[in-house]
Amino acid sequence: MAIKMDDQEDQIMAEINMTPLIDIMLVLLILFMVTSSVSLESGLDVELPQVAGNTESKEGSAVIISLDNEGRLSVQGKQTTLEDLGPVIKEAMAVEKTGLVILEGDRQSKLGNAVQIMDIAKAAGALKFAIAAESGEAP
Repeated sequence: MAIKMDDQEDQIMAEINMTPLIDIMLVLLILFMVTSSVSLESGLDVELPQVAGNTESKEGSAVIISLDNEGRLSVQGKQTTLEDLGPVIKEAMAVEKTGLVILEGDRQSKLGNAVQIMDIAKAAGALKFAIAAESGEAP
């Protein structure tokens, strides 16, 4: 009596299960997306001025305009020019559905630029305007 063994039963299955690997990668992707959006407020490297008192910060949506020490402008992280600033602010306020504009200016930037940006934002329909600053000892 002869026993016939099937060749397919003798082979060892050596495949990697990709499901747990994909699950871990998706969790890491979500984690990096959440942490990167929190840390990326504006597109320019801005050194904010410091104030002596602790001001009240309100949560909510706002349009953030960044002005660096070389005069470069950024609205919501996208660089723009002073000539295109009005329409860009108007579009950003429509997207965010807010009338609040926050100027995030470098401490070395010129006051004239800040005043000009405030005028353009007001003409674009900004209802409220704020200037960002770090709390701590004022120099």
